[in-house]
Amino acid sequence: MNRYFLLIFIGIFCVSFAQAQEYSFGIKGGGNYVMGGELTGLSSGEGFNSDTFNAESKFGFHAGIFFELNFGKFFVRPEVIYNSMETEFAFPVQNSVYSVEKLSIPLLIGYNIWGPIDVYAGPAYQNVMKATLQGTEPINQTIVAQNTPLAAQAGVKVGFGRFEIDLRYDRSLASPETQTIDINNGDYGVNRAEFTDTRLNQILLSLSFKIGDSESNTGRRRGGGCYF
Repeated sequence: MNRYFLLIFIGIFCVSFAQAQEYSFGIKGGGNYVMGGELTGLSSGEGFNSDTFNAESKFGFHAGIFFELNFGKFFVRPEVIYNSMETEFAFPVQNSVYSVEKLSIPLLIGYNIWGPIDVYAGPAYQNVMKATLQGTEPINQTIVAQNTPLAAQAGVKVGFGRFEIDLRYDRSLASPETQTIDINNGDYGVNRAEFTDTRLNQILLSLSFKIGDSESNTGRRRGGGCYF
C-alpha cells in the first residue's frame, strides 16, 4: 500500500506540474494541539490497577516544506512535514507522557473562496518513526501507533505577501488496535495494561514563508514535463 500511494502521489504531482499556471514553494512550521490515547490496566492481583485512563491533550510542534501548484482558483499542494506529538496519562503515582514522532506527506486539493482565503482537504501518507510511553518495561518499549499509513487533513489558510497562516485538522485513518504492555507499577501505579487506542489526532497552526514562486521566475517554460 505504501508503494502504491507514493506512486499515485508522484503521478498526480507530475501531471499537475505540467498543467499548472503558477507555482510557489517554501518552508513552514508551528504548533500542534494533540489529542488521543486510551489505556486500561490489567488486574493481576491485589494492589494492581484495572482502571481505564484517557490521555490528556498536550502541545507539540511541526516543521517542513511545501510546493503549491495553482490552476486559477484551484490548487494542488504537496508537503513534507515532521511532527512531534505528545499526550499525557495521569496515572495514580505520577504522569506518563506518550510521545510520537512521524513524517507526514499530505497531498492537498484546495480552492480560493475569497481574496487571500483558501480552503483545502486531502489524504496524507504518514510514517511513524518513533512511539514510546514513559515507564514501560523494558524502557522505551516500541508502541504500535497505527496500523495504516493513511490520514486525512482539512483546513483553511490565509495569505499575506510571502507569508501564510494555516489552520488544519489531521486525523488518522487507522483503526483501534490493542497492544499489551508492562509498566513500572512502583513508579506509576499501573502494572500490566492494554493500550486500547494508540492513535493520535491533531490540530495544527502553521506559519508558512514562500521562498520562491513563478512570479519571480518569468523565464519559466509553461507546460513542462516531470523528469527524474
